[in-house]
Amino acid sequence: MDARTQNPTTDTSIGDLFGQLVDDGRTLVRAEVDLYKEVALYRAGKAKTGALAMVAGGLIAYAGLIAALVGIVLGLADFVGPVLSGLIVLAVAGATGFLLIRYGAGKMAALSGDTDEKAALAVGERSA
Repeated sequence: MDARTQNPTTDTSIGDLFGQLVDDGRTLVRAEVDLYKEVALYRAGKAKTGALAMVAGGLIAYAGLIAALVGIVLGLADFVGPVLSGLIVLAVAGATGFLLIRYGAGKMAALSGDTDEKAALAVGERSA
C-alpha cells in the first residue's frame, strides 16, 4: 500500500494548494477593500459637518456680497442715476468675475500636466 493513500488529509496536490492560495488571496483582497471602504466612510462622516459648515458660510458670504453690491448701486444712484449705477456695478463685477474665471481656468490646465511632464511622457512613449 502507498503511504499517500493511508492518510489523505496530509496529502494535497499542487492544484489544490494553488486553489487554496487563490482563495486566500481573494479573501485578503476583499478584506483590504472592505477596510478601505470603512475608512473612507468614517472619514466622510467626520467631514460631512465641516462641508456643510463651509457651504453655509459660502452662501452667507454670497448673500453679503449681493447686499454690498446693492448698497453700491444705491449709493451711486444719487450721483449718476439708478440705471447707470447698476450698469457700472455690473461692468466692474462682471470684469472681476471674468478675470477670476480666466485665472482659475489657467490654473486648472495644470491637471493635464505641465510642459516638462508632457515632454517626459513623450520621451517615455518614444522609448517604449
